[in-house]
Amino acid sequence: MAIIITDECINCGACEPECPNNAIYEGGAMWSFADGTVLKGPIAHPISGPVDADKKQEPISPDLYFIVPDKCTECVGFHDEPQCAAVCPVDCCVDDEDHRESQEQLLSKKSFMHL
Repeated sequence: MAIIITDECINCGACEPECPNNAIYEGGAMWSFADGTVLKGPIAHPISGPVDADKKQEPISPDLYFIVPDKCTECVGFHDEPQCAAVCPVDCCVDDEDHRESQEQLLSKKSFMHL
């Protein structure tokens, strides 16, 4: 599963630099699959299917930091635990029950984004 940032977020930004997938963005920020990854142009995301890695996407949250589920790997392949949750001072980085993925799927996303 991915991690989600709840409404308890205080917008401190501690989580953003800790994400190895560049999946965390400040509220209102446009994002792309290419940000912080090796992805460029048309790609076939292992979970989402065909996307343009360079296309800027609408923010998931206008006000609070947010995590892009299609880029989040829960730090699998990088760390033993999600780093956003480890550094969050208010414990608002939690499991996203709407985005369940197996260990294999998380590793597949990690390999896909970081050849």
